[in-house]
Amino acid sequence: MSFQWYSKNESEGIATIYDSNITLNKSASGYLESAYSVMLGYDPANQIIAIRPLTKETDNLGHIPDDKKYKITVKPSYSRISNKLFIKSLSEDTGIKFKKSEAHKFLTHWVASEKILTINLNEEVK
Repeated sequence: MSFQWYSKNESEGIATIYDSNITLNKSASGYLESAYSVMLGYDPANQIIAIRPLTKETDNLGHIPDDKKYKITVKPSYSRISNKLFIKSLSEDTGIKFKKSEAHKFLTHWVASEKILTINLNEEVK
């Protein structure tokens, strides 16, 4: 017999989007573990969400307006960004209904050159 052994650290980054927040699994959260706050962006043509982590130092410099920064809660096994208005806007743009009882899961990708975590709304995980 020939076994291939897997590490629990090799799982894919997954973002679960509810009506009020984006929850990232441990793999996706690893890129944001030192984030003090984040910026959220959306590319409607490609249906991709971008999350840019901000350190406390960057956040405090004052170069980024407060209305462009969002709180992130980072826990050992997940992280969460709450913003009902952003998710409502996504729903209106994409036609995807985000509800607490109908959450949707999407693959995430780290773009090292941009230092952003992306969520591709075309890559839903069933």
